Amino acid sequence: MAILEILEYPDPRLRTKAQPVEAVDNLVRTLLDDLFETMYAAPGIGLAASQVDVHKRIIVIDISENRDEPHAFINPDLEISGKEIEAEEGCLSVPGVYESVTRADHVLVKALDRDGQSFEFEATGMLAVCIQHECDHLEGKLFVDYLSSLKRSRIRRKLEKEHRIQALP
Repeated sequence: MAILEILEYPDPRLRTKAQPVEAVDNLVRTLLDDLFETMYAAPGIGLAASQVDVHKRIIVIDISENRDEPHAFINPDLEISGKEIEAEEGCLSVPGVYESVTRADHVLVKALDRDGQSFEFEATGMLAVCIQHECDHLEGKLFVDYLSSLKRSRIRRKLEKEHRIQALP
């Protein structure tokens, strides 16, 4: 397993739309393991393959306190329902930024598991929010896109400045 580099906003590669996984093979299973290791090391509760510059429709999530409830979704397809809730979100690709975003509190996900088997998974509350957030990455969308252009611009400038400082010798 390997810890992968997480792309950071405003990196244009984060806007790339992910392609479906054609076949679940050992390469995909290795990527799943690397995504979990990267997510846990970051530390985070969700990660999309797009965030590590692999533009395949794969997400991993574990919102449990003990990191013992991992969820992997390959080629996820969402049915969003329920009432809208507002929750504070952060993102490993937008480090240090937390803002309120409105999303649905219920999703039904149809996906493939690490063995290539189809399954359906129902989620509510924070898990539903996290699934929607990670699936947005597969479409080239970030949580900052839900914010006002002024907030998004401030976040962009702040992160660009931090990237310039980190690049100094």
